[in-house]
Amino acid sequence: MITRSKLVEQLRDYQIRSQHKCPALAVFSPKPLLSTWTDVAVAIFWALISFVLLVSSYITLYLKHYHISFIIVCLGILVPIRLRISRQSLARKRDRRLLLPLSM
Repeated sequence: MITRSKLVEQLRDYQIRSQHKCPALAVFSPKPLLSTWTDVAVAIFWALISFVLLVSSYITLYLKHYHISFIIVCLGILVPIRLRISRQSLARKRDRRLLLPLSM
């Protein structure tokens, strides 16, 4: 059932998303929306970590250290997966908070 509060929340989310200046950084953010400068700084940090892992995996492949390269590639894959899981858990918490009865 669609309630007024859900519609207001969806409209607010849409307005915040439409104000994004850097939607590419949203991939590296642990939060679903980049609303503050600290969120942007954290997203830039995770983007730099991913870039460093990518470059270091290429360097270790060039130097023929295959085991180390495999470990670095696995870390490079796990970083975005972990960020996506944290975004989903924050979205679930936000939705759960909205489902509280109005009497509380």
